[in-house]
Amino acid sequence: MRAGVRGGLWLLATGCLVTAASLSMGAAARVSQAPDPDSIAAGMRIFRQKGDCQACHGWAGDGRKMDNQMPDGANLRESKLDREKVIVAIKCGIPGKPMPAFDRLAYSDGRCYGMTAADLQKRQISFPDPPATLQPREIEMLADFLFAKVIGQGPMDRARCIEFWGSDVEACREFPK
Repeated sequence: MRAGVRGGLWLLATGCLVTAASLSMGAAARVSQAPDPDSIAAGMRIFRQKGDCQACHGWAGDGRKMDNQMPDGANLRESKLDREKVIVAIKCGIPGKPMPAFDRLAYSDGRCYGMTAADLQKRQISFPDPPATLQPREIEMLADFLFAKVIGQGPMDRARCIEFWGSDVEACREFPK
C-alpha cells in the first residue's frame, strides 16, 4: 500500500510540475507575441484621451508635457522598465511621485506594493486622481501601444514622428527633414 501511495504522490507531483511548466510556457508565448495593431491603436487612444497620459508625458512620451500646470512625467522613450513593471506603474501609480493609480481598486486589498489605503495614509503618501480609471484590458492595450511606439524607441525625430502618427502631421513639422 505504501508503494501505491508514494507512486500516486509522485504522479501528482509530476503532473503539477508539467502543468506549471506548460502554463509558464503559455504565458511566455503570449508575452513574446507581437501585439495586434488594433490593440496598439486602442492603446494610443487611451494614452491620448481616456488616460490623458500625454498631459504629463508629452504626445510622444518623451516627457515634454503639453500643459505647464501638469506634473512632469517621465521620458518613457528612455524607460528601461519591462512590461510587467510598466503595467504595475499604470495600475498602482508610483508612491512619492505624481503618477496616479489607474486601477480603481489599487489600494483596496494590498494588490499594489502590498499596501492598502490605510497604509498609504499612515505613511502620508498620496496620489493625484487619474483622469479616468482603466480596466485591466485597457491597461494591457496601453502597454501594447507604449512598447510598440514609445518605450525603447529612442528620441523623437521626423521619421519616428510620421511612423508614430501614421502620416506627416503638423506635430512632425518641428523636426527637420
